Amino acid sequence: MAETLQDHLREQVSLLPLSPGVYQFLDRSGTIIYVGKAKSLRKRVSSYFVQSKEHSAKVRALVRQIAEIRHIVVGSETDALLLENSLIKNLQPRYNILLKDDKTYPWIVVRRERFPRVQSTRQVVRDGSQYFGPYGSVMMQHSVLEFVREVVPLRTCKLDLSPAKIARGKYTVCLQYHLGNCKGPCVGLQSEEEYARQVELVVSVLKGDLRPVRQYLTGEMERAAAELRFEAAQRYKQRLDALDNYAGRSVIVSARIVDVDVFSLLEDDDVAYCNFTRIRHGSIVGVYTVRLTAGVGGDPRDMLTLAIQHVVEQVADGKLAREVIVPFLPSTTLLFDGVTFTVPKRGEKLDLLEFSQKSARIYRAEQLKNLEIKNPERHTERLMEALCKALNLDRQPRHIECFDNSNLQGSNPVASCVVFRDGKPSRKEYRHFNIKTVEGPDDYASMREVVFRRYSRLQAEGAELPDLIIADGGKGQMGAIHEVLEALGLDIPIAGLAKDDRHRTAELYSGYPPLLVGLRPTSPLLHFLASIQEEVHRFAIAFHRQKRSKAFIHSELEQIEGVGEKTVRTLLQHFRTVEKVRTANIEELSALVGPARAKKIREFFEK
Repeated sequence: MAETLQDHLREQVSLLPLSPGVYQFLDRSGTIIYVGKAKSLRKRVSSYFVQSKEHSAKVRALVRQIAEIRHIVVGSETDALLLENSLIKNLQPRYNILLKDDKTYPWIVVRRERFPRVQSTRQVVRDGSQYFGPYGSVMMQHSVLEFVREVVPLRTCKLDLSPAKIARGKYTVCLQYHLGNCKGPCVGLQSEEEYARQVELVVSVLKGDLRPVRQYLTGEMERAAAELRFEAAQRYKQRLDALDNYAGRSVIVSARIVDVDVFSLLEDDDVAYCNFTRIRHGSIVGVYTVRLTAGVGGDPRDMLTLAIQHVVEQVADGKLAREVIVPFLPSTTLLFDGVTFTVPKRGEKLDLLEFSQKSARIYRAEQLKNLEIKNPERHTERLMEALCKALNLDRQPRHIECFDNSNLQGSNPVASCVVFRDGKPSRKEYRHFNIKTVEGPDDYASMREVVFRRYSRLQAEGAELPDLIIADGGKGQMGAIHEVLEALGLDIPIAGLAKDDRHRTAELYSGYPPLLVGLRPTSPLLHFLASIQEEVHRFAIAFHRQKRSKAFIHSELEQIEGVGEKTVRTLLQHFRTVEKVRTANIEELSALVGPARAKKIREFFEK
């Protein structure tokens, strides 16, 4: 059956044209699992079925599931790009780059109604209302709303202010009117035209332009003062002060950078986070982050293109600023007419890009924390799968053991082993080792001794062996572990964690001979491995300090003539510290160890 399927696929590939177009891979159930574009359909599709070390694990998994190939011929590469984009959006194939936009951001909406209200919302409904944002946090959104309501008096009630009901005198003014926060349109004290001018001021503020509202407030204050309405003038003065305070709290970018959009991309294993930051009139007025799965290939330029398209359609009201700042150029600019893409190298535009990248990192941290809290099993599964992929393991490393040596200039050499199960420390299984066969500071020999003692014992007891062994060190420590495992006839995967000059986990090695595994410094997987390294280091250092302390105490007391180990133990059990033994009188010591030893102890300390 497998041979028949392979023959069928080879025949389909051979019949593909050399023209540009879009191809679709289907599984045995007839579901489309991947959509791709090609300059030459036959050449591109045939590349999937050629054995190559360049193919990722995801590509190999995709090829194993292909049962049918479909294609659509188009006139040009550009047409292929547009068609591919449309099909991916509609079909959402499993192995394509996909958006996972599962966070609802807060927006501010100006309702489409008579005497429009300005409100907070998390649902963007295309009903003709104006939406502003999204805001990176509820606190940011609330501060903007609070300012708008403080400076421009608009209604907050839910009343139906139709002309007929207002004319019939159906309503009466509420507390907000008496507080000066509303001008009473419900009872005809404010016309619809005047109210609309107030709404225009609010819209200008929400777009980041404070100049119209400043001009309006200044003009009203001066007019009130000229008419000797000093209380009204004071109210406008307070609103101007509120405007200045708001401008000081806003994120002001630059007088030279007026209207730009900024995109950054943060890659993380099979997931990426794209942040969109909108700058209008020199102020940051919107921050939005979208999560994507990498798909087959996972080209960052393709991911950036898809994320920008999503923002244009869902967030940016169908348009971008004329200039868009990006970390690198998207895979195509044909989809964004009239837009200039800038990759900054220095200056204020680079500062904006770094702000966007920081926002993406904060969003990722929130996502990972929420996943760990809400669904710890899913978080563990994702972590184990990422580790399995990075180290090319046959199964998930649910049982991990990590070793570390500790000595001070060769004195009191010890080693420790920590055990992690399902990504969590299993402290009851931690073990300490006193180095017995190694003289002097020889870390490799110490590692060989400890690993041999650990796994020869587990073998003898028939106990469970780990899925992965991690050495707190690089290639040398891995070689020592491999040597022992080979002698014991054990086949356990090995990884090594090397540190940089600042003593931070910087490199991950895998297998034998050890190969460097490429992990980004911000990768959660590297953070997880670093936490294991820190734990074994802490455990080894604590044991070493304890041993050194005991050695010092015993060496001082055992210097006393006629005082042996048993007497030292008796003294420390009673007095707890050497200092208290030093200050004890002859009677106390005699009651414990007899008059003769007590006299020798007092004479020793009095010297």
